[in-house]
Order: sequence, then structure tokens, then C-alpha cells
Amino acid sequence: MTVYFIGAGPGDPELITVKGQRLIRSCPVIIYAGSLVPLAVLEGHQAVQVTNSAELHLEQIIDLIKRAHAQGQDVARVHSGDPSLYGAIGEQIRHLRELNIPFEIIPGVTATAACAALLGVELTLPDVSQSVILTRYADKTSMPSGEELASLASHRATMAIHLGVNNLQRIVEELMPHYGADCPIAVVHRASWPDQDWAVGTLADIEEKVQAKGFRRTALILVGRVLADDTFSESSLYRAGHAHLFRPL
Repeated sequence: MTVYFIGAGPGDPELITVKGQRLIRSCPVIIYAGSLVPLAVLEGHQAVQVTNSAELHLEQIIDLIKRAHAQGQDVARVHSGDPSLYGAIGEQIRHLRELNIPFEIIPGVTATAACAALLGVELTLPDVSQSVILTRYADKTSMPSGEELASLASHRATMAIHLGVNNLQRIVEELMPHYGADCPIAVVHRASWPDQDWAVGTLADIEEKVQAKGFRRTALILVGRVLADDTFSESSLYRAGHAHLFRPL
């Protein structure tokens, strides 16, 4: 018996991996994060038990897994995006290790990747930014020392900020001294879902645009010069005259 932590992707059922889909369709027990994972992701399953974990607390989830383990049943524990990023799987894994229950993590497409695809941008451009910082806004969950937004912003790298749309004004205030008022920013609501929507602007005007859209939750904030830069250098990978293992001169 194995617990499979499966990344369902950002919402579009076609963005789940082949392996993730196969496991969902073969595991007799499914526990899925119903607040973020659409039912279409579970299409074709043959499970005898399907439970929405949005209605449960941690101990209840672990209890369901323990029962499945006692019966020798594999469990598809389905999370949104990639389960290793804000998936709250660490606390579940800690319990599974204490109980000697095997588990495996199946990666998924992140919301950051889905937003970049929607906006038609590359997040790492030569001479502009070669780093992507994935973080969240400190609201109910505090940030460890050194990971405050202003500290991260000092790098001026491309940044993806989760769970922050309701604090957009404060976020803009913390980013402005480091990125500048003219820095491009995008706020994407439910990327890859049928009702996806987004607002694109600069740090100077994004608040007004987001307010007009009415975004309140399930939105990701992307900020960085890569969102609107067309002056970057071409990469050396495909540059004529640049030799490498697969294209010697």
C-alpha cells in the first residue's frame, strides 16, 4: 500500500501528468483537495471511496489513510498545482513516517508556470532576470527571518507571490523601492480554469486594475521586468557560432 501525493496542476484537467492521471484512475481510495482541484481531474476513476479533504482537518485525513493502509489500499492524495509547493504535504508526510506508511510524490504543473503560459512570457531572460523567487505574503502565516517581502525584493528577480491579492496595496508598497513604479506586474485569477482572468500593469497602476476586476482570492501575483522586456540578449544556447556537446563547430 502506498500513498501517492499527486499534483493535479493549476486547474485545467489536461495539465495533470500522465502518471498522476493513471494513479487517480487506479487507486481504490481518493482524497482530493476539493476547494482547488476540479472534479474533472478525477474523471475515469474506479475508486470505491472518494473524499473531499476541504471538509476535513489533518487528523481526519490521516485516519482515512490509516484505514486504507489497514486494508492494503493505495491512496491517491490529490493536491492542486505541485504538492511540494504550499501543498501542506509536509505535515502529512511526518505522520506517515511515524506510522511507517509508504508514500510517493508525483509532481504537478505549478500555478506560476500556468500564469507564465497564459501571459505568454519567459520568466528568465538573459540580462533581465535569471532567478525566480516563489514566495507568499505574510498574513496568517508569518515568514521566517530574512524572507520578508522587502528582503526578497532587494534581489529584483522575477517574483511569484502566492496568497497576496487581498494585501496588494501593502505588497506594492514593499516592492516599489526595489523594482520601481514602472515595473511590470500581473495578477492572474484562477489560471487555466474556464473563468481565468488577469490584470496587467505596473506597480503604479495595478491596484486600480485589480480593484476593477474584483479579484479577492485564488490569484497569483507575478512581478518583474521579464513581463514586458523586449531588449534582452539572445541566449547562447541557440546562437550561431556557439558550440556545445550537441552542436560542435
